[in-house]
Amino acid sequence: MNREAEEAEDRSYRPGWLVFAPFLGRPPPLTRRQWKILGLIALVTLFEHYDLAIFSMALKQIQAELAVPEASLARLGALVHFGAIPAFFFGPIADRLGRRRVLMGTIVAYTLLTGATAFAPDSTSFVVLQFLARMFAVAEVMLAYVVITEELDPESRGWGIGALAALGACGHGLAYGLFAFIDYLPMGWRFLYLFGLGPLLAIAWMRRNLPETARFEAHAARRVPTGTLRAVVEPLIGLARMYPGRLAAIGSVIFLLAFAERAASFFGPKYLQEVHGWLPGQISAMGIALGIIGITAGAWAGRASDRYGRRVVAAAFLVAHPIAVLIYYNLGGFVLPPAWILMVFTGMAGGVVLAATANELFPTSYRSTASGARTIIATLGGVLGLSAESALYAITGSHWTAISMLVAVGLAAPVIFWLTIPETAGQNLENVSPER
Repeated sequence: MNREAEEAEDRSYRPGWLVFAPFLGRPPPLTRRQWKILGLIALVTLFEHYDLAIFSMALKQIQAELAVPEASLARLGALVHFGAIPAFFFGPIADRLGRRRVLMGTIVAYTLLTGATAFAPDSTSFVVLQFLARMFAVAEVMLAYVVITEELDPESRGWGIGALAALGACGHGLAYGLFAFIDYLPMGWRFLYLFGLGPLLAIAWMRRNLPETARFEAHAARRVPTGTLRAVVEPLIGLARMYPGRLAAIGSVIFLLAFAERAASFFGPKYLQEVHGWLPGQISAMGIALGIIGITAGAWAGRASDRYGRRVVAAAFLVAHPIAVLIYYNLGGFVLPPAWILMVFTGMAGGVVLAATANELFPTSYRSTASGARTIIATLGGVLGLSAESALYAITGSHWTAISMLVAVGLAAPVIFWLTIPETAGQNLENVSPER
Protein backbone atom coordinates (compact mmCIF):
# COMPACT_ATOMS: atom_id res chain seq x y z
CA MET A 1 0.00 0.00 0.00
CA ASN A 2 1.50 3.40 -1.00
CA ARG A 3 1.82 6.36 1.36
CA GLU A 4 -1.21 8.18 -0.05
CA ALA A 5 -3.43 5.11 0.43
CA GLU A 6 -2.09 4.59 3.96
CA GLU A 7 -2.88 8.20 4.89
CA ALA A 8 -6.36 7.88 3.40
CA GLU A 9 -7.07 4.89 5.67
CA ASP A 10 -5.44 6.39 8.79
CA ARG A 11 -8.10 6.29 11.52
CA SER A 12 -5.96 7.99 14.16
CA TYR A 13 -6.19 11.28 12.28
CA ARG A 14 -8.23 14.20 13.67
CA PRO A 15 -8.77 17.42 11.69
CA GLY A 16 -7.64 20.71 13.24
CA TRP A 17 -11.11 22.26 13.06
CA LEU A 18 -12.43 19.65 15.49
CA VAL A 19 -11.15 21.71 18.45
CA PHE A 20 -13.78 24.33 17.55
CA ALA A 21 -16.58 21.74 17.67
CA PRO A 22 -16.53 20.25 21.18
CA PHE A 23 -20.29 19.77 20.90
CA LEU A 24 -19.62 16.79 18.61
CA GLY A 25 -18.43 14.82 21.62
CA ARG A 26 -15.99 11.97 21.15
CA PRO A 27 -16.00 11.15 17.43
CA PRO A 28 -15.70 7.63 16.02
CA PRO A 29 -12.47 6.65 14.21
CA LEU A 30 -12.96 8.04 10.70
CA THR A 31 -10.48 7.96 7.84
CA ARG A 32 -8.81 11.10 6.46
CA ARG A 33 -11.08 10.89 3.42
CA GLN A 34 -14.20 10.72 5.58
CA TRP A 35 -13.07 13.69 7.71
CA LYS A 36 -12.30 15.72 4.60
CA ILE A 37 -15.70 15.06 3.07
CA LEU A 38 -17.51 15.83 6.32
CA GLY A 39 -15.60 19.09 6.81
CA LEU A 40 -16.11 20.37 3.27
CA ILE A 41 -19.81 19.59 3.18
CA ALA A 42 -20.41 20.98 6.67
CA LEU A 43 -18.86 24.31 5.66
CA VAL A 44 -21.40 24.99 2.91
CA THR A 45 -24.28 23.44 4.83
CA LEU A 46 -23.58 25.96 7.62
CA PHE A 47 -24.42 28.79 5.22
CA GLU A 48 -27.59 27.01 4.06
CA HIS A 49 -28.77 26.93 7.67
CA TYR A 50 -27.76 30.60 7.99
CA ASP A 51 -29.93 31.53 5.01
CA LEU A 52 -32.85 29.55 6.40
CA ALA A 53 -32.51 31.21 9.81
CA ILE A 54 -32.42 34.85 8.75
CA PHE A 55 -35.79 34.72 7.00
CA SER A 56 -37.56 33.66 10.17
CA MET A 57 -35.34 35.76 12.44
CA ALA A 58 -35.72 39.02 10.53
CA LEU A 59 -39.38 38.40 9.62
CA LYS A 60 -40.57 41.41 11.65
CA GLN A 61 -38.11 43.76 9.93
CA ILE A 62 -38.73 42.33 6.43
CA GLN A 63 -42.48 42.64 6.96
CA ALA A 64 -42.18 46.29 7.98
CA GLU A 65 -39.97 47.39 5.06
CA LEU A 66 -41.77 45.44 2.35
CA ALA A 67 -45.23 46.28 3.75
CA VAL A 68 -46.49 42.71 4.12
CA PRO A 69 -49.96 42.49 5.77
CA GLU A 70 -50.14 40.53 9.01
CA ALA A 71 -52.65 38.05 7.64
CA SER A 72 -50.36 37.30 4.67
CA LEU A 73 -47.23 36.42 6.65
CA ALA A 74 -47.79 32.67 6.76
CA ARG A 75 -48.73 32.70 3.07
CA LEU A 76 -45.48 34.52 2.27
CA GLY A 77 -43.56 31.88 4.18
CA ALA A 78 -45.45 29.14 2.38
CA LEU A 79 -44.55 30.54 -1.04
CA VAL A 80 -40.86 30.67 -0.17
CA HIS A 81 -40.86 27.18 1.34
CA PHE A 82 -42.60 25.93 -1.80
CA GLY A 83 -39.27 26.39 -3.56
CA ALA A 84 -38.25 23.03 -2.12
CA ILE A 85 -40.65 21.26 -4.52
CA PRO A 86 -38.55 21.62 -7.70
CA ALA A 87 -35.47 20.62 -5.67
CA PHE A 88 -36.76 17.07 -6.15
CA PHE A 89 -35.51 16.99 -9.74
CA PHE A 90 -31.90 17.31 -8.61
CA GLY A 91 -32.24 13.86 -7.04
CA PRO A 92 -32.64 11.87 -10.29
CA ILE A 93 -29.97 14.04 -11.91
CA ALA A 94 -27.53 13.25 -9.09
CA ASP A 95 -28.38 9.55 -9.40
CA ARG A 96 -27.37 9.85 -13.07
CA LEU A 97 -24.45 12.34 -13.08
CA GLY A 98 -23.05 11.86 -9.60
CA ARG A 99 -23.35 13.54 -6.22
CA ARG A 100 -20.28 15.79 -6.49
CA ARG A 101 -21.09 17.57 -9.77
CA VAL A 102 -24.69 18.38 -8.87
CA LEU A 103 -23.76 19.37 -5.30
CA MET A 104 -21.25 21.94 -6.56
CA GLY A 105 -23.81 23.48 -8.90
CA THR A 106 -26.44 23.86 -6.18
CA ILE A 107 -23.94 25.57 -3.86
CA VAL A 108 -23.07 28.25 -6.43
CA ALA A 109 -26.72 28.86 -7.34
CA TYR A 110 -28.19 29.21 -3.84
CA THR A 111 -25.30 31.43 -2.74
CA LEU A 112 -25.77 33.90 -5.62
CA LEU A 113 -29.54 34.01 -5.12
CA THR A 114 -29.15 34.63 -1.38
CA GLY A 115 -26.89 37.59 -2.11
CA ALA A 116 -29.32 38.91 -4.71
CA THR A 117 -32.14 38.89 -2.13
CA ALA A 118 -30.38 41.80 -0.41
CA PHE A 119 -31.50 44.03 -3.29
CA ALA A 120 -35.16 42.89 -3.53
CA PRO A 121 -37.25 46.08 -4.04
CA ASP A 122 -40.61 44.62 -3.01
CA SER A 123 -42.29 41.55 -1.55
CA THR A 124 -42.86 39.94 -4.97
CA SER A 125 -39.19 40.01 -5.96
CA PHE A 126 -38.24 38.89 -2.44
CA VAL A 127 -40.47 35.83 -2.75
CA VAL A 128 -39.17 34.97 -6.24
CA LEU A 129 -35.50 35.21 -5.22
CA GLN A 130 -36.02 33.29 -1.99
CA PHE A 131 -38.13 30.67 -3.79
CA LEU A 132 -35.24 29.99 -6.17
CA ALA A 133 -32.63 30.16 -3.40
CA ARG A 134 -34.62 27.67 -1.35
CA MET A 135 -34.82 25.32 -4.33
CA PHE A 136 -31.04 25.08 -4.68
CA ALA A 137 -30.36 25.19 -0.93
CA VAL A 138 -32.70 22.28 -0.24
CA ALA A 139 -31.11 20.31 -3.07
CA GLU A 140 -27.67 20.98 -1.53
CA VAL A 141 -28.70 19.72 1.91
CA MET A 142 -30.50 16.75 0.38
CA LEU A 143 -27.34 15.66 -1.46
CA ALA A 144 -25.11 16.43 1.52
CA TYR A 145 -26.91 13.86 3.65
CA VAL A 146 -26.77 11.33 0.82
CA VAL A 147 -22.98 11.79 0.56
CA ILE A 148 -22.46 11.28 4.31
CA THR A 149 -24.74 8.22 4.29
CA GLU A 150 -22.78 6.63 1.45
CA GLU A 151 -19.29 7.48 2.71
CA LEU A 152 -19.37 6.61 6.43
CA ASP A 153 -19.14 3.14 7.96
CA PRO A 154 -22.31 1.39 9.25
CA GLU A 155 -21.36 1.87 12.90
CA SER A 156 -20.77 5.63 12.50
CA ARG A 157 -23.43 6.72 9.97
CA GLY A 158 -25.79 8.02 12.63
CA TRP A 159 -23.03 10.05 14.27
CA GLY A 160 -22.01 11.44 10.86
CA ILE A 161 -25.54 12.58 10.01
CA GLY A 162 -25.81 14.15 13.48
CA ALA A 163 -22.41 15.83 13.17
CA LEU A 164 -23.37 17.33 9.81
CA ALA A 165 -26.63 18.62 11.30
CA ALA A 166 -24.83 20.08 14.33
CA LEU A 167 -22.12 21.76 12.26
CA GLY A 168 -24.72 23.06 9.84
CA ALA A 169 -26.78 24.41 12.73
CA CYS A 170 -23.84 26.67 13.61
CA GLY A 171 -25.22 28.72 10.74
CA HIS A 172 -28.15 29.56 13.01
CA GLY A 173 -25.63 30.77 15.60
CA LEU A 174 -23.97 32.93 12.97
CA ALA A 175 -27.35 34.38 12.04
CA TYR A 176 -28.18 35.06 15.70
CA GLY A 177 -24.84 36.81 16.16
CA LEU A 178 -25.41 39.18 13.23
CA PHE A 179 -29.09 39.67 14.04
CA ALA A 180 -28.13 41.30 17.34
CA PHE A 181 -26.80 44.26 15.31
CA ILE A 182 -29.63 44.46 12.79
CA ASP A 183 -30.56 47.98 13.88
CA TYR A 184 -26.97 49.14 13.33
CA LEU A 185 -25.99 47.29 10.15
CA PRO A 186 -25.60 49.54 7.06
CA MET A 187 -28.41 47.83 5.14
CA GLY A 188 -30.38 46.37 8.04
CA TRP A 189 -31.86 42.95 7.22
CA ARG A 190 -30.52 43.23 3.68
CA PHE A 191 -26.94 43.01 4.95
CA LEU A 192 -27.77 39.60 6.43
CA TYR A 193 -28.56 38.27 2.97
CA LEU A 194 -25.52 39.92 1.40
CA PHE A 195 -23.34 38.16 3.98
CA GLY A 196 -24.70 34.86 2.64
CA LEU A 197 -22.30 35.10 -0.33
CA GLY A 198 -19.66 33.47 1.90
CA PRO A 199 -19.70 29.96 0.34
CA LEU A 200 -18.41 31.35 -2.96
CA LEU A 201 -15.03 31.70 -1.27
CA ALA A 202 -14.89 27.93 -0.71
CA ILE A 203 -15.90 26.77 -4.20
CA ALA A 204 -12.40 26.63 -5.73
CA TRP A 205 -11.13 24.69 -2.71
CA MET A 206 -14.02 22.24 -2.90
CA ARG A 207 -13.51 21.63 -6.62
CA ARG A 208 -10.02 20.34 -5.88
CA ASN A 209 -10.75 18.40 -2.71
CA LEU A 210 -14.31 17.02 -2.75
CA PRO A 211 -14.36 13.51 -4.30
CA GLU A 212 -17.28 11.57 -5.72
CA THR A 213 -18.67 8.98 -3.30
CA ALA A 214 -17.13 5.53 -3.64
CA ARG A 215 -20.56 3.88 -3.67
CA PHE A 216 -21.78 5.99 -6.59
CA GLU A 217 -18.58 5.32 -8.56
CA ALA A 218 -19.03 1.58 -8.02
CA HIS A 219 -22.69 1.80 -9.03
CA ALA A 220 -21.85 3.88 -12.13
CA ALA A 221 -19.23 1.31 -13.20
CA ARG A 222 -21.85 -1.47 -13.12
CA ARG A 223 -24.62 0.53 -14.75
CA VAL A 224 -25.65 -0.33 -18.29
CA PRO A 225 -25.38 2.80 -20.50
CA THR A 226 -28.75 4.21 -21.60
CA GLY A 227 -30.08 7.38 -23.18
CA THR A 228 -29.92 10.49 -21.01
CA LEU A 229 -33.69 10.88 -20.62
CA ARG A 230 -34.21 7.23 -19.77
CA ALA A 231 -31.31 7.32 -17.30
CA VAL A 232 -32.94 10.22 -15.43
CA VAL A 233 -36.38 8.60 -15.48
CA GLU A 234 -35.16 5.16 -14.33
CA PRO A 235 -34.60 6.23 -10.67
CA LEU A 236 -38.18 7.54 -10.58
CA ILE A 237 -39.52 4.23 -11.84
CA GLY A 238 -37.33 2.29 -9.44
CA LEU A 239 -38.46 4.40 -6.51
CA ALA A 240 -42.11 3.67 -7.28
CA ARG A 241 -41.60 -0.07 -7.88
CA MET A 242 -38.96 -1.34 -5.46
CA TYR A 243 -39.94 -0.12 -2.00
CA PRO A 244 -43.36 1.56 -2.22
CA GLY A 245 -44.31 0.56 1.34
CA ARG A 246 -41.21 2.16 2.83
CA LEU A 247 -41.74 5.34 0.84
CA ALA A 248 -45.37 5.58 1.96
CA ALA A 249 -44.45 4.97 5.61
CA ILE A 250 -41.57 7.44 5.89
CA GLY A 251 -43.48 9.91 3.72
CA SER A 252 -46.44 9.85 6.12
CA VAL A 253 -44.19 10.59 9.08
CA ILE A 254 -42.42 13.45 7.31
CA PHE A 255 -45.68 14.98 6.06
CA LEU A 256 -47.29 14.97 9.50
CA LEU A 257 -44.26 16.54 11.16
CA ALA A 258 -43.96 19.28 8.57
CA PHE A 259 -47.69 20.04 8.63
CA ALA A 260 -47.78 20.24 12.41
CA GLU A 261 -44.54 22.07 13.16
CA ARG A 262 -43.45 24.30 10.24
CA ALA A 263 -45.48 27.28 11.45
CA ALA A 264 -44.06 26.87 14.96
CA SER A 265 -40.47 27.29 13.75
CA PHE A 266 -41.40 30.08 11.32
CA PHE A 267 -42.99 32.33 13.96
CA GLY A 268 -40.56 31.62 16.83
CA PRO A 269 -38.54 34.91 16.88
CA LYS A 270 -41.61 37.03 16.06
CA TYR A 271 -43.39 35.49 19.05
CA LEU A 272 -40.59 36.55 21.42
CA GLN A 273 -40.56 40.12 20.07
CA GLU A 274 -44.30 40.78 19.92
CA VAL A 275 -45.69 38.82 22.88
CA HIS A 276 -42.82 39.03 25.36
CA GLY A 277 -41.17 42.25 24.21
CA TRP A 278 -37.74 40.76 23.56
CA LEU A 279 -35.21 42.91 21.71
CA PRO A 280 -33.08 41.54 18.83
CA GLY A 281 -30.01 41.55 21.10
CA GLN A 282 -31.79 39.48 23.73
CA ILE A 283 -32.94 36.93 21.15
CA SER A 284 -29.41 36.68 19.79
CA ALA A 285 -27.90 36.23 23.25
CA MET A 286 -30.30 33.41 24.06
CA GLY A 287 -29.89 31.85 20.64
CA ILE A 288 -26.11 31.74 20.90
CA ALA A 289 -25.86 30.71 24.56
CA LEU A 290 -28.56 28.06 24.57
CA GLY A 291 -28.02 27.11 20.94
CA ILE A 292 -24.62 25.70 21.85
CA ILE A 293 -26.45 23.25 24.08
CA GLY A 294 -29.06 22.58 21.42
CA ILE A 295 -26.64 21.67 18.65
CA THR A 296 -25.13 18.94 20.78
CA ALA A 297 -28.36 17.11 20.04
CA GLY A 298 -27.24 16.27 16.52
CA ALA A 299 -24.13 14.25 17.27
CA TRP A 300 -25.54 12.91 20.53
CA ALA A 301 -28.76 11.62 18.96
CA GLY A 302 -26.89 10.17 16.01
CA ARG A 303 -24.48 8.30 18.28
CA ALA A 304 -27.37 7.11 20.51
CA SER A 305 -29.23 5.77 17.47
CA ASP A 306 -26.06 3.95 16.34
CA ARG A 307 -25.93 2.28 19.74
CA TYR A 308 -29.57 1.74 20.73
CA GLY A 309 -31.28 1.70 17.33
CA ARG A 310 -32.98 4.28 15.14
CA ARG A 311 -36.55 3.30 16.01
CA VAL A 312 -36.51 3.81 19.78
CA VAL A 313 -34.44 7.02 19.69
CA ALA A 314 -36.45 8.59 16.87
CA ALA A 315 -39.81 7.72 18.45
CA ALA A 316 -38.76 9.24 21.79
CA PHE A 317 -37.76 12.58 20.27
CA LEU A 318 -40.71 12.70 17.89
CA VAL A 319 -42.98 12.52 20.95
CA ALA A 320 -40.98 15.07 22.95
CA HIS A 321 -40.76 17.77 20.28
CA PRO A 322 -44.46 18.71 19.89
CA ILE A 323 -44.77 18.76 23.68
CA ALA A 324 -41.85 21.21 23.85
CA VAL A 325 -43.49 23.42 21.20
CA LEU A 326 -46.73 23.55 23.18
CA ILE A 327 -44.82 24.60 26.33
CA TYR A 328 -42.94 27.31 24.42
CA TYR A 329 -46.03 28.93 22.91
CA ASN A 330 -48.26 28.72 25.99
CA LEU A 331 -46.02 29.61 28.94
CA GLY A 332 -43.90 32.70 29.58
CA GLY A 333 -41.42 34.18 32.00
CA PHE A 334 -38.53 32.04 33.20
CA VAL A 335 -39.98 29.01 31.37
CA LEU A 336 -39.23 30.47 27.93
CA PRO A 337 -35.44 29.80 27.71
CA PRO A 338 -35.61 26.15 28.85
CA ALA A 339 -38.68 25.60 26.67
CA TRP A 340 -36.82 27.06 23.70
CA ILE A 341 -33.77 24.87 24.24
CA LEU A 342 -35.97 21.79 24.71
CA MET A 343 -37.76 22.61 21.47
CA VAL A 344 -34.48 23.05 19.58
CA PHE A 345 -32.85 19.98 21.12
CA THR A 346 -35.72 17.58 20.51
CA GLY A 347 -36.40 18.96 17.03
CA MET A 348 -32.80 18.57 15.91
CA ALA A 349 -32.36 15.17 17.56
CA GLY A 350 -35.50 13.76 16.00
CA GLY A 351 -34.65 15.24 12.60
CA VAL A 352 -31.16 13.72 12.63
CA VAL A 353 -32.33 10.18 13.36
CA LEU A 354 -35.19 10.52 10.88
CA ALA A 355 -32.76 11.68 8.15
CA ALA A 356 -30.34 8.85 8.88
CA THR A 357 -33.11 6.26 8.71
CA ALA A 358 -34.70 7.68 5.58
CA ASN A 359 -31.44 7.61 3.60
CA GLU A 360 -30.70 4.04 4.71
CA LEU A 361 -34.07 2.73 3.54
CA PHE A 362 -33.32 3.04 -0.20
CA PRO A 363 -30.52 1.69 -2.48
CA THR A 364 -27.72 3.67 -4.15
CA SER A 365 -29.38 3.63 -7.58
CA TYR A 366 -32.07 6.06 -6.43
CA ARG A 367 -31.08 7.19 -2.95
CA SER A 368 -30.93 10.84 -4.11
CA THR A 369 -34.28 10.46 -5.88
CA ALA A 370 -35.86 9.12 -2.70
CA SER A 371 -34.37 12.03 -0.77
CA GLY A 372 -35.91 14.40 -3.31
CA ALA A 373 -39.29 12.71 -2.96
CA ARG A 374 -39.14 13.17 0.81
CA THR A 375 -38.33 16.84 0.23
CA ILE A 376 -41.48 17.26 -1.84
CA ILE A 377 -43.55 15.55 0.84
CA ALA A 378 -42.07 17.70 3.61
CA THR A 379 -42.59 20.86 1.57
CA LEU A 380 -46.21 20.05 0.82
CA GLY A 381 -46.78 19.30 4.48
CA GLY A 382 -45.11 22.55 5.54
CA VAL A 383 -46.95 24.66 2.97
CA LEU A 384 -50.30 23.13 3.93
CA GLY A 385 -49.43 23.65 7.59
CA LEU A 386 -48.64 27.34 7.04
CA SER A 387 -51.84 27.71 5.02
CA ALA A 388 -53.80 26.02 7.81
CA GLU A 389 -52.19 28.42 10.28
CA SER A 390 -53.43 31.38 8.22
CA ALA A 391 -56.95 29.94 8.19
CA LEU A 392 -56.89 29.28 11.95
CA TYR A 393 -55.49 32.78 12.58
CA ALA A 394 -58.48 34.24 10.74
CA ILE A 395 -60.75 32.33 13.13
CA THR A 396 -58.88 32.71 16.42
CA GLY A 397 -57.13 36.04 15.87
CA SER A 398 -53.95 34.58 17.39
CA HIS A 399 -50.95 33.00 15.66
CA TRP A 400 -50.00 31.30 18.91
CA THR A 401 -53.36 29.61 19.42
CA ALA A 402 -53.35 28.47 15.80
CA ILE A 403 -49.86 26.98 16.18
CA SER A 404 -50.86 25.15 19.36
CA MET A 405 -53.83 23.62 17.59
CA LEU A 406 -51.70 22.44 14.68
CA VAL A 407 -48.80 20.99 16.63
CA ALA A 408 -50.96 18.34 18.30
CA VAL A 409 -51.26 16.64 14.88
CA GLY A 410 -47.55 15.81 15.05
CA LEU A 411 -48.11 13.30 17.87
CA ALA A 412 -49.33 10.78 15.29
CA ALA A 413 -45.91 10.70 13.56
CA PRO A 414 -43.96 8.66 16.16
CA VAL A 415 -46.74 6.06 16.26
CA ILE A 416 -46.52 5.52 12.49
CA PHE A 417 -42.71 5.46 12.62
CA TRP A 418 -42.63 2.84 15.36
CA LEU A 419 -45.18 0.57 13.69
CA THR A 420 -43.92 0.70 10.09
CA ILE A 421 -40.18 1.48 9.81
CA PRO A 422 -37.62 -1.37 10.03
CA GLU A 423 -34.45 -1.03 12.12
CA THR A 424 -31.47 0.14 10.03
CA ALA A 425 -28.76 0.98 12.59
CA GLY A 426 -25.39 -0.75 12.28
CA GLN A 427 -26.21 -2.58 9.05
CA ASN A 428 -24.55 -2.37 5.64
CA LEU A 429 -26.60 -0.31 3.24
CA GLU A 430 -26.62 -3.16 0.72
CA ASN A 431 -28.29 -5.40 3.32
CA VAL A 432 -30.84 -2.81 4.45
CA SER A 433 -31.84 -1.79 0.95
CA PRO A 434 -30.53 -4.22 -1.71
CA GLU A 435 -30.87 -3.40 -5.40
CA ARG A 436 -33.77 -5.26 -6.98
